[in-house]
Amino acid sequence: MGPGTLGKVLAGLPAYRDANVLVTGATFDDAGIYQVSPELALVQTVDFFTPMVDDPYDFGRVAVANSLSDVYAMGGLPKTALNVVSFPINCLDHGILREIMRGGADKLMEAQVALLGGHTVDDPEPKYGVSVTGFVSPDKIWTNQGAQPGDVLILTKKLGSGLVTTALKGDALKDPDREIPEVTESMAQLNRLAAQTAREIGGVHACTDITGFGFLGHLGEMVGEDPITMYIEGAPLPFLSQAPVYSKEGLAPAGAYRNLEYLGERVEFLVEDWLKMALVTPETSGGLLLAFSSEDGARYLKAMAAQGQFAAAVGKVGHRKDSPDIVVY
Repeated sequence: MGPGTLGKVLAGLPAYRDANVLVTGATFDDAGIYQVSPELALVQTVDFFTPMVDDPYDFGRVAVANSLSDVYAMGGLPKTALNVVSFPINCLDHGILREIMRGGADKLMEAQVALLGGHTVDDPEPKYGVSVTGFVSPDKIWTNQGAQPGDVLILTKKLGSGLVTTALKGDALKDPDREIPEVTESMAQLNRLAAQTAREIGGVHACTDITGFGFLGHLGEMVGEDPITMYIEGAPLPFLSQAPVYSKEGLAPAGAYRNLEYLGERVEFLVEDWLKMALVTPETSGGLLLAFSSEDGARYLKAMAAQGQFAAAVGKVGHRKDSPDIVVY
């Protein structure tokens, strides 16, 4: 569901007020946070979706990595999970479901997260994900707002998973033997080390992960109502190897057009149409997008490189004058 539609659905719904609630979905943050003591807060999220790859085991890995990412994006450590499963129990081999859940279980093991149980529903279309609970210190919470003029924006995974998986579904991949492992491993990679390194460096002003609203949709949430403008230089943006080709071929999915409509005049595009569409295409289990001071950002990039981890500076934060929320040039 696009951000515009979701906002309309949620508008005006009643909500119980609790002083211990520190973060809700009101700002489209990645998870909710509830304080249980001066030293401890719970980070809670849930996500599940239909398969975006053909291999059931890989689907399970990607779905869990995607859900865990919401906790990492809030500065937290995921601790427990519950499976959320829909499956056509009388139509597909039960071994497929086992492989999906085995992939999820292996990814939870990698993240050192305890699986406590779950819920299954008989459904015509397979869907899988997890509900996750994590811990965070109340004074070390990250949210998607708080970026400051002069900050550098750093992304920890390449863009383009949505374009590549759309090509996969349409049997339009140029080099399946190369592209399927590339996109699968990108989506299945945990954001754990990227978040851990950011906590060690310190100085995170804002953070989100790049998923269904696309790169620019989530970047727009980082602007919020703050008097800032995000400047994104298009040419050096990192993409999976064939993603630009698929965008040029017009393979952006319907969700990209919903995201673009939602952003409206908040974005000024000074780039080619293929790049515009690539930046609003929904991503699956994308990287973290972090705002640091220029000094802390440089330290973060150096620390990630020393660990053999991908991270790239993709933009900067400026003062709002007469410019829109985001400028892509």
